[in-house]
Amino acid sequence: MRKAKELLLAGEEELFENIHYQPLKFPTSPGGVAYERETVPPDWTLDYWHPLEKAQYPDYFARREQRKKEYVEMWEKQYGKPDPNEHH
Repeated sequence: MRKAKELLLAGEEELFENIHYQPLKFPTSPGGVAYERETVPPDWTLDYWHPLEKAQYPDYFARREQRKKEYVEMWEKQYGKPDPNEHH
């Protein structure tokens, strides 16, 4: 066990000595200049669209409402309906 620790420390020291002083980082990788620059808005923001905005995409929002109903039904089937008397 002691030999393994010595080898590990020697390997870490060799890595530290040989590592490049300015490592290459891709722009969208962690540590890159563009990492997490583009955020994806959460799905619930579509619920706050104005009806005139939603009217521009009727097929999408009709399918979305159907999927929301299916998700609620699936959730209630799996976990049961929430108790209205229970408050957090």
